[in-house]
Amino acid sequence: MRRGDVEQLDEAVRPDPTQNDLVGKGMRQWRREVPDIDCSGKAVVGRILHLHDVILRAADENLARHGLKYPTYAVMATLRVQGAPYEMSPKALLRTLILTSGGLSNLLRRMEQADYICRLSDNRDGRGVIVRLTEHGRRIVEPAMHDHAETERRLAGVLSPAEQQVLARSLSRMMAT
Repeated sequence: MRRGDVEQLDEAVRPDPTQNDLVGKGMRQWRREVPDIDCSGKAVVGRILHLHDVILRAADENLARHGLKYPTYAVMATLRVQGAPYEMSPKALLRTLILTSGGLSNLLRRMEQADYICRLSDNRDGRGVIVRLTEHGRRIVEPAMHDHAETERRLAGVLSPAEQQVLARSLSRMMAT
């Protein structure tokens, strides 16, 4: 028997973990109770939604060491990776973050009070505003960025590099729809 054949045989006899995780159990209930509804999309979407909570809890636990929660960190890191002078319009920030405009306004107000950001008049549009990361904000976010990246690598590390690449491509295709 060739090595590939042995690997396929191992896969065939190994129990399918998707059948016994939270989403798999829920799908079995759906199939039993409402068999006329095709719930197959839950296999992917349900797991992504569940992982959102898992990932957010891990991120917030890590970021707490820096006195941050994920939404604040996301704004600060987004501004930081823009390069000097670390600024964007609120509209551009909103396009990159998963927040409502009202949620972003409230968050920016709290961040300005904490001296993480400042809001300036937009020279190109007298009515517009620019959000800029302050020096204090930069000193807070840079070490948090290192720690956050490590948390992301740890979470993704349960997958092989090849699996991570396939998943990243697949999720990217889903995001494009």
